[in-house]
Amino acid sequence: MSGGVDSAVAAARAVDAGHDVVGVHLALSRQRGTLRTGSRGCCTIEDAMDARRAANLLGIPFYVWDFSERFAEDVVEDFVAEYSAGRTPNPCLRCNEKIKFAALMEKALALGFDAVATGHYADIRIGSDGSRELHRAATWAKDQSYVLGVLTADQLAHAMFPLGATPSKDEVRAEAAARGLTVAQKPDSHDICFIPDGDTRGWLAERVGMEEGAILDRTGERIGTHPGAVAFTVGQRKGLDIGFPAADGKPRFVLEVRPKTNEVVVGPREALAIAELAGSRISWAGNPPADPATPFDCEVQVRAHGDPVPATARVEGGELVVTLAEPLLGVAPGQSAVLYVGTRVLGQCTIDRTVSAVTTLAG
Repeated sequence: MSGGVDSAVAAARAVDAGHDVVGVHLALSRQRGTLRTGSRGCCTIEDAMDARRAANLLGIPFYVWDFSERFAEDVVEDFVAEYSAGRTPNPCLRCNEKIKFAALMEKALALGFDAVATGHYADIRIGSDGSRELHRAATWAKDQSYVLGVLTADQLAHAMFPLGATPSKDEVRAEAAARGLTVAQKPDSHDICFIPDGDTRGWLAERVGMEEGAILDRTGERIGTHPGAVAFTVGQRKGLDIGFPAADGKPRFVLEVRPKTNEVVVGPREALAIAELAGSRISWAGNPPADPATPFDCEVQVRAHGDPVPATARVEGGELVVTLAEPLLGVAPGQSAVLYVGTRVLGQCTIDRTVSAVTTLAG
């Protein structure tokens, strides 16, 4: 129970379904004195108190479990290491993989519980072969199956998403109000929970250190100076401060981040187009394709709220290789590529490399 409306209603529905429910709030930081700033964050003292009030109203036991060390190592340190390597990580996805459906689930199962239920908007269905499958939620705008794409068959066997079939968030809020839950109108959490003020660049500067380096165009000519390469991600437009327009008058975008040389390469938007991507850290959300080495049709999504793109995929040399039917823009190493077949999440990989759809080089 995060302290938000979604997990509170999910717990209430689990109680109504006749389950023996225990509410658990995750303490993910040992420095918990900072309260929520606006709608940012999700793991503050204020949130723990909101979760406890919801549990009390529902009449269920409530505990706070300390996973701060695991969170620091598996999510925060991973986030810093990925940015330091010029990659673009997704900490929410990593938290689901390493904390909520690994550390939390392991402890829950060891204590005799059958499943972990969360307020995620996603659906679990039984496939034709009797296995569990992860599907998109009924509400496309709220669908969170992308950040759950790292879940394995074993984890899906012990997961519940009571909100998956709910038509809208408004319905969840109305239900919370009708139940007397004080979080009914609480704002959704946004941004990265361990960077509550939203200043990712400033946060990274304190932990990684930044020094000025060169901004290059695609020919290698230096056209500007940046405050530190680790603060930039592929596809970024703001914050370049080059000081003069491109020859064609169009905006420039970050095409590549080179942490070893502290360089940032920029160019036109069309140069962000990707024809193929490949990555390791492959996982399958349920049963994998019968022969993953044989190309199969699917759709791929590379952002939590991005549109899926038709593609073919195959496993080759330990990589999941995805060939796109139409180019994707601004795909960065470190992002997760989640594969779908219809509404079903098939699996995912962490992107290690991309192949440009642009064959000609301009300045």
